[in-house]
Amino acid sequence: MAEELIISTSTDKEERYKTLVPQIEALVTGEPDLVANLSNIAAALRQSMEFFWVGFYLVKQNQLVLGPFQGPIACTRIDFGKGVCGTSWKEQKTILVPDVEAFPGHIACSSASRSEIVLPAFQNSEVALVLDVDSDKPADFDAVDQQYLEKIMRIIEGLL
Repeated sequence: MAEELIISTSTDKEERYKTLVPQIEALVTGEPDLVANLSNIAAALRQSMEFFWVGFYLVKQNQLVLGPFQGPIACTRIDFGKGVCGTSWKEQKTILVPDVEAFPGHIACSSASRSEIVLPAFQNSEVALVLDVDSDKPADFDAVDQQYLEKIMRIIEGLL
């Protein structure tokens, strides 16, 4: 198990992701506990990519319930189809939001959040959880984030 990340913050975003993804895989290999793994993944993402907020919402009894996260306190429960997270769950796809104020029904857990990307992880063809990543900068996420965060979601699916 890796207990230290080796990421240069002086490299561009894609290079940081290329270095981070195999380290996340090493971090979770051999650890069977989902909460421990999600906790470390959230910490690794926030530390290496300098995101404002990174966390997981787990599907429980037809709601998304806050799981492991890094950052300011967050909304505890989100209904199906509500906000960016609930919409990602409902539509079963990644949603990239350059301006959260322009997203219909956005749930403002933090007024400092300006842009967001939410990605689902599947178990038996159903969404089991979503990864929510927020930035305090507008339009901070792009196709590079989506590509590499989706790779991380495939790693997570292997843990479910």
